[in-house]
Amino acid sequence: MKPVLPDKPDSRSPIHKAIGFGLIVISLFAGWLWMDYQSSIDDPVVSDEAVYLEIEKGDTFNSIVARLQAKGVAIRPFWFKLLAYRQGVVNKLKAGEYELPPGSTAGQLLQLFVAGKSRQYSITIPEGWTFRQMLELIANDPQITHTLDKLDSAAIMAELAVPEKHPEGLFFPDTYFFEKNTSDLSLLRRAYDKMHNIIAEEWPKRDKGLPLETPYQALILASIVEKETADASERGLIAGVFIRRLQKGMLLQTDPTVIYGMGDGYQGNIRRKDLVAATPYNTYVIKGLPPTPICLPGLAAIRAVLHPQPGSSLYFVARGDGRHVFSTTLSEHNRAVDRFQRKKP
Repeated sequence: MKPVLPDKPDSRSPIHKAIGFGLIVISLFAGWLWMDYQSSIDDPVVSDEAVYLEIEKGDTFNSIVARLQAKGVAIRPFWFKLLAYRQGVVNKLKAGEYELPPGSTAGQLLQLFVAGKSRQYSITIPEGWTFRQMLELIANDPQITHTLDKLDSAAIMAELAVPEKHPEGLFFPDTYFFEKNTSDLSLLRRAYDKMHNIIAEEWPKRDKGLPLETPYQALILASIVEKETADASERGLIAGVFIRRLQKGMLLQTDPTVIYGMGDGYQGNIRRKDLVAATPYNTYVIKGLPPTPICLPGLAAIRAVLHPQPGSSLYFVARGDGRHVFSTTLSEHNRAVDRFQRKKP
């Protein structure tokens, strides 16, 4: 049996022991820091509800961090800044109003700000509205920057730098998405460009033999069709009536043009004197089309005018339920008027 030898005494000096202990502590601390950093990146910093944050032009990175904290976003400022420096995006955060989704991480927020995916608002311009109604809608939207409040129609068209002087009918009715503080002028530009592009695309595909010489005349007639019916199935029929009346040299005799020409004088009824008043828009008096559109026509009305439904009807009268009765002869039309308008048996 071998004798048990005593433990060999530790020959290291106290300094070496201290250094070794210090390295262990540093290693543990570095590991904790790394885990804390990873946690700050991977853990959600937005709670159960979306947070809205606006980054303004000229904001510093520090001011953005402070604003995030003020909104209750649970970022850790030091690690958030370090992450931004590591990714090289400190000076690449774009101005805008952002919706921060629930469960977002710090890294996802930085990606959102760098991509500039700011919050989108929308505004819907209905078909058949006038230019003035469209302006009022835009002027009342608090998310839009207003620059046109004191300008008349001609001045607005000059601001848009377009050749037309009269704005009616030149802006496409649609839903437009925009960022906060978008200017009213830029929205009008988008609506104008969209109408211009649609007409440029649709006009060359028009039916042959139409009594329309220019795309602008097509817009004028489309605006009349738009105001005459809200029933999509009737647009082609009504367009056909007006096309045939133009071909025959007949007066259009359409009430919406009379109403447009009356302006603020229209109080809900058209009187006999209104039907004989000499205004450029009174199609009971003037031949052919009025000088401008009377509203903002939609795509369906434009296509109806360029591809009217064939037939022989030259008249129509409202039935009172949103639809119309179409007639080929004046005597048929008069009977329809007696029945549906004068309520005669």
